[in-house]
Amino acid sequence: MDDMLKDFVVEAMDLAVNVEEHLLRLERDPDNKETLNAVFRSFHTIKGGAGFMGLPALVAACHLTENLFDALRTGAAPVTPIAIEAALQASGFVADQLTELANGAAPESLPAMPEELEHILTNAIEGKGMDAPAPAAAVAAEAAAPVAEVAEVVTAAPAAVAATASADGLDWEGMYNAVVPEGSRVAAAPVSAVAAAPTVVAAAPAAAAAAKPAAKAWDGAERREERPEVRHAAPVKEDSIRVDAVKLDALLEVAGESVQAANQAAVLLERLLQFKFEGQAATLMATLAETLERASRYSTELQRATLATRMQPVGRLFQKFPRLVRELAKDLGKDVELTIEGAETEVDRVVVDSLYDPLVHMLRNSLDHGVESPEARLAAGKPAKSYISLKAWQEANSVMIVLQDDGKGMDPAFLRSKAQQKGLISENAQLSNDECFQLVFLPGFSTKEVASSVSGRGVGMDVVKTAVEKNRGAIHIESALGKGTKFAIRLPIELSIVPTMLVSTSGAALALPMAVVQRVVELPETFMEVGGAPVLKDQGRPLPVRSLAGSLGYESCSERVGIVVAAPQPYILAVEAVDGTADLVIKPMTAITVEGITGTARSAEGELVLVVGLSFLMDGCRSSVRLAA
Repeated sequence: MDDMLKDFVVEAMDLAVNVEEHLLRLERDPDNKETLNAVFRSFHTIKGGAGFMGLPALVAACHLTENLFDALRTGAAPVTPIAIEAALQASGFVADQLTELANGAAPESLPAMPEELEHILTNAIEGKGMDAPAPAAAVAAEAAAPVAEVAEVVTAAPAAVAATASADGLDWEGMYNAVVPEGSRVAAAPVSAVAAAPTVVAAAPAAAAAAKPAAKAWDGAERREERPEVRHAAPVKEDSIRVDAVKLDALLEVAGESVQAANQAAVLLERLLQFKFEGQAATLMATLAETLERASRYSTELQRATLATRMQPVGRLFQKFPRLVRELAKDLGKDVELTIEGAETEVDRVVVDSLYDPLVHMLRNSLDHGVESPEARLAAGKPAKSYISLKAWQEANSVMIVLQDDGKGMDPAFLRSKAQQKGLISENAQLSNDECFQLVFLPGFSTKEVASSVSGRGVGMDVVKTAVEKNRGAIHIESALGKGTKFAIRLPIELSIVPTMLVSTSGAALALPMAVVQRVVELPETFMEVGGAPVLKDQGRPLPVRSLAGSLGYESCSERVGIVVAAPQPYILAVEAVDGTADLVIKPMTAITVEGITGTARSAEGELVLVVGLSFLMDGCRSSVRLAA
């Protein structure tokens, strides 16, 4: 794909996503003129770029939809459910074409606009219903030349152009003669031909724009003045540039390494200053200390600025979901409203890109398994309409994304029984309610007997957990029968550089994400026991104590320092010593997989540090569900 086409696809995809959001808003508020104008401008802008890039199917769809919204905003056609559905179908077709281009398809290989889409758009423009047949002449005219410019149409059929002269009071012959060489001009057509000729050119966008003021002669300049939106549809963005994400990733890695090098140099300088320097050596050491301090400050600023370039609002991801929920709810016969909060919350672009599939799976499961049909809700004393909320907010060094529905909730006993039937857990497994909820993440687990097009194959929620943990995140489920289910995802705001607490145990240097660290406490020699497990009272509440060395399979050692972990079920993590805090550049482990360890880093002293996974800590330093042997 050449650079011009790539830029067009990126900008057009942004516009297409915004169009869907506007259309769903228009469905709730049909009289909103601002939304009507916004949709019109978006399709007009996409059409202009598509015409320049030689994409006739895109131009055709955008042109008809532009005509529809021109009629809607001027009152010539009513804003009906049919009009909204037609526009959504056109938006979906445009999005599909743009996606194929983004995936490397050649422009000439793209499919033409479907006849069904042309039919529904034509009906919507004329204010007809879904089943009303389109007039034969109109369909023939649109199919003959939906996207051609005036010159192209009349060159192919000059007699037809001449034949339409004066039929509607417009000088078609004059317009044709104005844009073709002198030798190609045509004479006036006989009146009889006017009555018989189909209005082929009426569908041409340039001619339609030129023909609006019937009382004025067309000279080519006046046409441009009558379409001011063309000038304002795509303002020049002089204050921004497009940068390949790979280059940003490389820049961030360099920035992180520079911070690490500066920190390591500061540690070495601190050790050097323990020696006594005199004369010129003392002056040089003082200058070196000042220079290193400045270098450290600038490298930190570079790191912060580089991170800012990668941050994107999650709204870019969330805005794709209202239409998905609308369409799926309609297919399932359910009345569902999706509410979105915190779309402005920023997170690393890698996280944004990787969360789309997990959130789609979660929404599909909420719609299929969670919320009930209107009849079932009324029978249970609930409102017929169900609600799903999607929220995001920052919490310390993490971003929280919560998906919640007011459906029927999960039954822990039923989940455990299903897992035992499928052989995913042993028959004698004793699981708490929280551990039963975690069963839905097991590969192959599903509560449906027969798979449908929406769910039932046992892969969706497994994909969710895998994607979340790949981004060093954690997911937790809360559910109550008859009240609904809540999925809470905690992710680091950015992935490459993570604030950590450095600890050591059994001779190993480890780092714990600060996102789950509440405070550090001193552990006694002996503990109270509940059910044979050590327990310590912290701020009046008894918390279980778990050994980090034992959880990771290390040799036992004397662990007298406790870290209170802010998990869904809080506990105290016992370690040998706390060595401070540090912002570490995390390198993922790709060659081997070690349970509980998510990556490696270098401390300021250059020592290799193993980073304990956030999900592992949130699950209580153990696998919450053991598979059957």
